[in-house]
Amino acid sequence: MENSIEFRLWGPRALFTDPVTKVGGEKYTYPVPTYQALKGITESIYWKPTIVWHVDKVRVMRPIRNESVNAKLVRYNDASRSDLSIFTYLRDVEYQVKVHFEWNDNRPDLSGDRNENKHYFQAQRALDKGGRRDIFLGTRECQGYVEPCRFGEGEGIYDNTPSYPFGFMFHGFDYADETGRGELAARFWNPEMRNGVIEFIRPEECPTVKHVRDYKPKTIGISREEPE
Repeated sequence: MENSIEFRLWGPRALFTDPVTKVGGEKYTYPVPTYQALKGITESIYWKPTIVWHVDKVRVMRPIRNESVNAKLVRYNDASRSDLSIFTYLRDVEYQVKVHFEWNDNRPDLSGDRNENKHYFQAQRALDKGGRRDIFLGTRECQGYVEPCRFGEGEGIYDNTPSYPFGFMFHGFDYADETGRGELAARFWNPEMRNGVIEFIRPEECPTVKHVRDYKPKTIGISREEPE
């Protein structure tokens, strides 16, 4: 039995937005992908409501480099005028990612679908094809690509960098359909890269959690009602 997959992730540009920079309409990227971004990318490869993906670690293969781009944004209240904004992206990114799935305990109605081998092989086949849905590196305009790999193979630019702290960063969201709580919450932590690898803590281990809003879980299932 197997419940983990490893893949190479790359693209010409990425924007893992720091939420602090969204207030003024401009976006500035984090230096590395967030847990939530990597989880979303994995769900684009393969997802079912029976499982919950957990990101174990990411390895940074290429140098962390930024690129600023000017963008004209149309005003919502006046389409004839626009504002000039600056978006700061990551350039020429490449990562190795290791993830695993666990059962969604908040969906007991799907317990009959808890077949580890089935989901593993379906996820692996989807990865071999480049994912079931388009891969985006943080935002829609940043196209990404995935393929299977062995985590740790090859040389990374930061393999000999013992410690690289990134400070206070967004980790991910707690959704009601995964936590069982009727709220949407945001998690934060202080990641540190060691020898090119960031090992993610589990969502429940994040030291800072902020309530965003009340949120009712969405259910996706098969109706068992008989037609009249």
